[in-house]
Amino acid sequence: MKAAALSKGRRRPISSFEEHRLLTGGALLGGVAVLVPLLALIALSLSGSGADWAHLARNVLPVALKTTAWVMAGVTLLTASMGIIPAWLTAYYDFPGRRVLTWALVLPLAVPTYLAAYAYGEFFTFTGPPQTLIRTLFGFHTARDYWFPDVRSLWGAVMIFSFVLYPYVYLTTRAAFLMQGRNATDVARTLGASPLRAFFLVLLPMARPAIIIGVTLALMETLNDIGAVEFLGVKTLTSTVYTTWLNQGSLSGAAQIACIMLIIVLGVILAERWARRKQRFHLARSTSMAEHSGPARLSAAGAALAFIVCLLPIIAGFGLPAYVLGSYALKRLDQLFDPILQEAILTSVLVAGAAAMITVCLAFLLTYTVRVTRSRNMLLLNRFAALGYAIPGTVLALGILIPLARFDNLLDHWMGTVFGIRTGLLLTGSALCIIYAMSVRFLAMAEGAVEAGFHKVPIHIDMAARTLGRNARETLFQVLIPILKPAFLTAGLLVFIDGIKELSATILLRPFNYNSLSTYVYERASRAAVEDASVAALLIMIAGIVPVILLSSTINAGVARTEG
Repeated sequence: MKAAALSKGRRRPISSFEEHRLLTGGALLGGVAVLVPLLALIALSLSGSGADWAHLARNVLPVALKTTAWVMAGVTLLTASMGIIPAWLTAYYDFPGRRVLTWALVLPLAVPTYLAAYAYGEFFTFTGPPQTLIRTLFGFHTARDYWFPDVRSLWGAVMIFSFVLYPYVYLTTRAAFLMQGRNATDVARTLGASPLRAFFLVLLPMARPAIIIGVTLALMETLNDIGAVEFLGVKTLTSTVYTTWLNQGSLSGAAQIACIMLIIVLGVILAERWARRKQRFHLARSTSMAEHSGPARLSAAGAALAFIVCLLPIIAGFGLPAYVLGSYALKRLDQLFDPILQEAILTSVLVAGAAAMITVCLAFLLTYTVRVTRSRNMLLLNRFAALGYAIPGTVLALGILIPLARFDNLLDHWMGTVFGIRTGLLLTGSALCIIYAMSVRFLAMAEGAVEAGFHKVPIHIDMAARTLGRNARETLFQVLIPILKPAFLTAGLLVFIDGIKELSATILLRPFNYNSLSTYVYERASRAAVEDASVAALLIMIAGIVPVILLSSTINAGVARTEG
């Protein structure tokens, strides 16, 4: 009887396969979610006729490739210079306003590239403040009386992209500088090097991996943009995909251009990893130096110059767009009661919220699977699923549309044959397409936040819970998930905000009568009515400030640890 009671009270042991089956399935789902659009895109590009490719290669691609190359080269040089110098000044020198500038330099990330393009186009137009001032001072009356640079040009696109995207370089480079500390600079100074010479010969080579990472992120966002390049009239590969698909009606031709974009993106990623393959040890070797050094004080003239140098990028990337769009919005606050805008706000919140929930759950499954199974194959699949962020939205939209349309057609045929019911297009041309695209594209972002949360929870906590009689499921829900709630909230918030700003995939996948905040702004700006889009644009910017605040708190915490 005693043995029977003891046997009855024992729990049935759960095999490792049963414990990990759901996790492995989630990890496979994440990999397939990225793999299916890519395979569909390749298959679609191969299905086109040779005539389409001959036309594209002769008349379209040379101009688009040349323009894209110039834009990427210009963004590389300008974002690097705009990000490295403020990072160096705020990391190594102390001057009035430095603590505020440290986090304010991140503010341009709250401004999507297409909003910055609309703001600059309005500011530098014929009736804008600069040209109005010129006419007032010199007595000019028409645009033919004087020369003024056209912001709707290739150089204008490079400037606007760089003003908004330089914080990627600033963040990664400043983190590298803080980890290096002042010891390397002090050694160079004792050997007779000036501050500038030490900066170019010592600090920059040591920080090169971080600089390359930041520039790569900026280039990814440049390739992803469609709203800014269309507004500025710059024919990059991204806008060419859009026009080839919708204006010329060649889906296979658009897929062929998208594959070229994908090759360029993969080339940028491989070049970034190759460039820093032998230089990771510099940061690891110098992290202990930072604890014993603080920023050096500048003279009055040097402090004023440093303040101006750090302030100008903030004005260019955040101040001017906020001023232009904010001044328009203050005169049109009644638009907040417009049913169309209210519907766009609701749609953005619902779609971005659904994408955030799905993406965080999938990121958790991927990360937890690697933690539990410790499988190299799962880790490889995890890294592969995170490649979605590197895929431009237009490319991703093409790859998603085809398999979903094929599924809808097969389902409609089967339902009609078996039950006599026509289902039509259930997934294609619905908000589900957009949610899918957002989940694939922002999976890497959510995965990074969740993985960072897991790194703060030692694996010993899992083992301790298991030794106390908890199985894997109980350990997960009673121990790990409560601890990881802040990481989940952070990941969800980041995906939610980026989902609200997303335009490239949304503009191609949205159904009829679908309006989000981004498409609401895009439609009105396309009709040269930026003023009517200003309220929605300002709402997007305000939403974008939230992750900037999170980044700023992280920066301030790192500064406090470094300088304390």
